[in-house]
Amino acid sequence: MRILKSSKVALLLLLIFSADFLQAASPDPERGKKGMVVSASDLASQVGMLILKRGGNAVDAAVATGFALAVTYPAAGNIGGGGFMVIHLKNGKDVALDYREKAPLKASRNMYLDSLGNFDASRSREGFLSAGVPGSVAGLIYALEKYGTMKLEDVIQPAIDLATDGFPLSFRLSESIASEFREFQKYSSSAKVFTEGGELLKEGFIFKQPDLALTLSLIKEHGRDGFYKGTVAELIEKQSEKMGGIITKEDLENYSVVEKEPVKGTYRGFGIISMPPSSSGGIALIEALNILENFSFDKSDWNSSLYIHRLVEALRYVYADRSKYLGDEAFYHVPKEWLTSKEYARIIFMKISDKAALSKDILPGVNPAEESLQTTHYSVVDQYGNAVSTTTTLNSSYGCKIVVDGAGFLLNNEMDDFSAKPGEPNQYGLTGNEANAIQPGKRMLSCMTPTIILKDGKPFMVTGSPGGSTIITVVLQTILNVLDFGMNIQQAIDAPRIHHQWLPDELYFEKFGISKDTYDNLKNMGYVFGGTRTLGRAEGILINPKDGTIYGATDPRGYGKAAGF
Repeated sequence: MRILKSSKVALLLLLIFSADFLQAASPDPERGKKGMVVSASDLASQVGMLILKRGGNAVDAAVATGFALAVTYPAAGNIGGGGFMVIHLKNGKDVALDYREKAPLKASRNMYLDSLGNFDASRSREGFLSAGVPGSVAGLIYALEKYGTMKLEDVIQPAIDLATDGFPLSFRLSESIASEFREFQKYSSSAKVFTEGGELLKEGFIFKQPDLALTLSLIKEHGRDGFYKGTVAELIEKQSEKMGGIITKEDLENYSVVEKEPVKGTYRGFGIISMPPSSSGGIALIEALNILENFSFDKSDWNSSLYIHRLVEALRYVYADRSKYLGDEAFYHVPKEWLTSKEYARIIFMKISDKAALSKDILPGVNPAEESLQTTHYSVVDQYGNAVSTTTTLNSSYGCKIVVDGAGFLLNNEMDDFSAKPGEPNQYGLTGNEANAIQPGKRMLSCMTPTIILKDGKPFMVTGSPGGSTIITVVLQTILNVLDFGMNIQQAIDAPRIHHQWLPDELYFEKFGISKDTYDNLKNMGYVFGGTRTLGRAEGILINPKDGTIYGATDPRGYGKAAGF
């Protein structure tokens, strides 16, 4: 075969055969006819599937999966953090549940600034002072009581059994725990759970969590009061006082879930249902899709320099708008209709040229009405026509690394998701302003993007991902891979990803994710590369509208499972 000397010809061949290569490289997705659960944990997915097989609906299974993840996926599955749940019910109703953590009542705007007014990142990311008031337990119970069909005692019992009896640590989970070994050793309560007498937990170790089992049993017996009042609340407050935190029993007792209307949009005839603020994810996703809808993508365009260019240029504007306009709606007016409008997207589209822009030259849009990483996702579909997309988090991997002594669960470090100082980036490099400033009782802004896509009014795709600031771009690319490039759900999740978030003005990509030709083309267009990194761990479901077959896929970047029947 003659060696091709033209880089353009080589690139063309790469584009022609890339989709075929991807199809050959990805395994077939899991198939089911009646239900599907996809999560970051094999055991948690099996728990959710058990609930579906017992006749539970998607919400029942999602709640059971959520409690199980608190046991089997401690880096992000939790009862000491918070999350978002998007639900599509068989009767056509769409629901968004916000159980994001909140700032304690003693929180203050400048609580993470030093005497010179400089942002002290360690205080917002480490120790008890970094923790927000947890919302996960309240959110899961609210969902179950209002939209589920089973009793709490039935859906939480599998998690209690896993915590009591234990389970053998997989290689990857043991490695994950080992990666935080020195951090866990700082706190006796954490070392008690995540080390064996001060030694590393090894693969195959039977991981039992009796204190967590007790906490889950109190929740089983007393509902939300088993966590937000009584013994557990007292343990949280006691340790908070001891370790310089500000969470009190009053904070816990006053925590409430907010039920909202999801943000909605359309993309090439498909309905998009996603999470409203205090998540930025849904609005950012719809804004990006609205911009990209003005382009036409051929299947051979996938991962080309032109495709990546258009994707990145849209994302610059989306993340710029996020920095100014998005925050907790109870404290700040978010112009949702404007940000998600086709008209505003068209204005942005007209600004995109064939050359790379500079992020310093892009400012948030002017609203004419105003003049002025570690997370986890799970997706569930049942046999009745219900679908649930849930993303939950502790923020950093294992949160603030502190286990509540006697209660057995990790606390979050979500206070870092506030804009502690305008223009100062958080640990994910995201900047923010007044909309996301710290205020008592306020929910910090998130990038979590649990999403359900409808075709002819019925669930077609359910997806989401962890990844901090990269969540929006991961979910966006997974959706585009299906809707524009015809990939199945496993291919869409397996495919290499890129990331750009306006600031810092750097383009990231995954190892082996782009060809040298594409890299060179983008560099010549003016892009600055930030290097390679793993981007997200998506969990997705795709439903064949013709015969109802349900396809589930977990991300090979993680170690989860799709379980269907």
